[in-house]
Amino acid sequence: MRALVALGLLAVFSAFAFAPEVALEALPVEARQTLSRIEAGGPFPYKQDGRVFGNRERLLPDRKRGYYHEYTVATPGVRTRGARRIVCGGPRKAPEVCYYTDDHYASFRRIRE
Repeated sequence: MRALVALGLLAVFSAFAFAPEVALEALPVEARQTLSRIEAGGPFPYKQDGRVFGNRERLLPDRKRGYYHEYTVATPGVRTRGARRIVCGGPRKAPEVCYYTDDHYASFRRIRE
């Protein structure tokens, strides 16, 4: 039984340590446009862009509050903000790491440049 618990904890730890990745070129064009806006410091089309992302889902590595910020990735044909986001950690204009989600925070992929 202890071995199963240990394996379960290892699986959870591995999920945090080895997040799936996505190449920059494989992202939708709208996500690449959002990344360009992040690097330029804006302007952003949605007032929510740049707000602190709390990581309540705990799917990203644990960091102090204020480390992560979220940005909307436009979804063609959708009148709301949709489900696609980029979440970046570190300085706003020069993030250390960015993640892409297309399912409103249910999963994340680390963006590989």
